[in-house]
Amino acid sequence: MEGRGVVCYPNLLYQMTGGTHKQYDVVIVGSGLGGLVSAVILAKEGLRVCVLEKNNQFGGNLQTFSRNKKVFDTGVHYIGSLGDGQNLYRYFSYVGIMSHLRLEPMPTVFDQICFGDEKVCYPIAQGYDAFVDYLSAYFPTERSALIKYIADLQYTCKAFPLYCVEDGEGYAPEVISLSVKDYFTGLTDNERLRAVLVGNNFLYAGEDDKTPFYVHALAVNSYIQSAYRCVLGGSQISKLLIRELRKLGGEAYKREEVTKLEVEGGKIYSALTNNGNQVRGDLFVMNTDPKRALQLVGKEHFRKAFYDRIQALSVTTSSFSLHGILQPAKVQYKGHNIYWHQNANSVWHAATYQKDDWANMFMLSMTEDSRHPGYADTFTVLTYMHFDEVEAWEDTMNTVIHPEGRGAAYESFKAAKTEQLLEKMKRYFPELVEAVNRTYVSTPLSYRDYIGMHRGNLYGHIKDARDPLKTFVAPKTKIENLYLTGHGIYMHGILGVTVGAIATCSEILGKSYLLEKIRGA
Repeated sequence: MEGRGVVCYPNLLYQMTGGTHKQYDVVIVGSGLGGLVSAVILAKEGLRVCVLEKNNQFGGNLQTFSRNKKVFDTGVHYIGSLGDGQNLYRYFSYVGIMSHLRLEPMPTVFDQICFGDEKVCYPIAQGYDAFVDYLSAYFPTERSALIKYIADLQYTCKAFPLYCVEDGEGYAPEVISLSVKDYFTGLTDNERLRAVLVGNNFLYAGEDDKTPFYVHALAVNSYIQSAYRCVLGGSQISKLLIRELRKLGGEAYKREEVTKLEVEGGKIYSALTNNGNQVRGDLFVMNTDPKRALQLVGKEHFRKAFYDRIQALSVTTSSFSLHGILQPAKVQYKGHNIYWHQNANSVWHAATYQKDDWANMFMLSMTEDSRHPGYADTFTVLTYMHFDEVEAWEDTMNTVIHPEGRGAAYESFKAAKTEQLLEKMKRYFPELVEAVNRTYVSTPLSYRDYIGMHRGNLYGHIKDARDPLKTFVAPKTKIENLYLTGHGIYMHGILGVTVGAIATCSEILGKSYLLEKIRGA
């Protein structure tokens, strides 16, 4: 199975230089959520679909990993809008996985926002009325502002019809051009309430004067509608989608990294992989970083202005993730997430921290120990980390498929950062830090190598309220049979990427047609 000539898989035959080959209707490059949802939707229409994944595990950000018989999520820590009849519930029902997901509803207060300069933590509750009631107890004179905020969230989300499983154009100028900072300045004069309401902005790596308010609204609204945890981790979503795809006659292959897309007559006709395989198709959907997608096609096949704009798009920062195993029956389990910030002011610029101010925020979540109910078993702490902090090891690659040690200096770097983060946590969660048994670390390099995002970014390119069209990436390209999907299209997150896949498939199947089928289901 090397070089040119015939390459065989079960039920597959390709010929690199003519002769017999298998032709697909759709070839999808990348098996993240956007690619898999697109694959199932298109396979449901009777199209012959093939998914190619470069890594050893399907799923992109849905991947999990196991250490000491404990399962850790890489990217899915909780999911919103999965209540009966809500938007993600409807989309997941259509692709055939909703009834098979093992979910656990989070408590009414699913997030707490904490500041290092005060002892109180502020509750973020699911359910619009509960959200207002819980926060009004802390801000009794701001109830009308909270009611307006909920109304504005819903109004903003309705400006994006696919988010609401509706047809239409949306994208009103007053919605896409309003920044987070300007919105909250107009909402209330209470600076503490403003900080609380943007306290979980790690969900979108917000920058106060740049991030559009619609990014905040689309991310936050879904969790206020309903919040759930995946009992078996986020990888169950990708496993169910792969199962559904194969039931529909589709195919999916791991360890097949696409290295080039071949173009002829203004159309892509095949994908070449690192194993020397040629996979032909009528349509190609790229579930990769948009920068990489265009590079695989070749600069010469796009308008220079478009290609250069995509390559120049700034991306959101990356993450440092600390995963830990706790000593049994030592730490009380908390079913909610905790977003900790140094102070109310640091909330607004946490994503653009200075190195000497690292870990000025973190998100903490726990899993419960089934052997000791009421106690925590594992924990995950996420905080921002810029890629330039690991740039010294930029030329290394370390995955299951390409194992490569990064050296002693890298291990020392991770150990020092772990100690720094635990020391900061110890001031506020001493019992947890004292009960740590083992820890495992992911850096921006881990996210880059396993997820494939440029510089390990968390949420794709930065949306800018000051120039919204500059950062818009359409799912349909100027190449007739090339489409894009993933968190660089539409929005990030489980719901955002799913909606983005709907947008991509709408370009292929017709939006009204597809939405009618989804609503009918």
